[in-house]
Amino acid sequence: MNIPIEYSLTKLGLPLIVTSGKPNLCFLIDTGATHNIVFSYVYEEIPQYFSALQDTYCIMGIEGTQQRTNQVEATISFDDKESRVIFSVMEANAAILQIQKESGIQIHGIFGIPFLTQNKWILDFNNLSVQC
Repeated sequence: MNIPIEYSLTKLGLPLIVTSGKPNLCFLIDTGATHNIVFSYVYEEIPQYFSALQDTYCIMGIEGTQQRTNQVEATISFDDKESRVIFSVMEANAAILQIQKESGIQIHGIFGIPFLTQNKWILDFNNLSVQC
């Protein structure tokens, strides 16, 4: 499967992808992120989409401060391919609202290294796509 990221890279400078299943969620692909993140406002809006796990982690937040985060799991769909993903629930409303204000795009979370390696996704910057 090939997911284009050309539009988001050329218009916003961010590699964004949108899930194909309901709910449609927009994720930033971040090759430097050590955890997959779903933002707290998303988790609070649609808690039924996620299964809460007993684990918590302490991670570095977007603003550079450490945060203790709850772990949740969800099934994410891209076309006919489904993946179970473990997310840290992070409060980053100020940073995300700033991105939304500047770009007009609402980002719901971040796919980090765990998601990319688990699903064997490859970012192809020559073709501005994700190979999965």
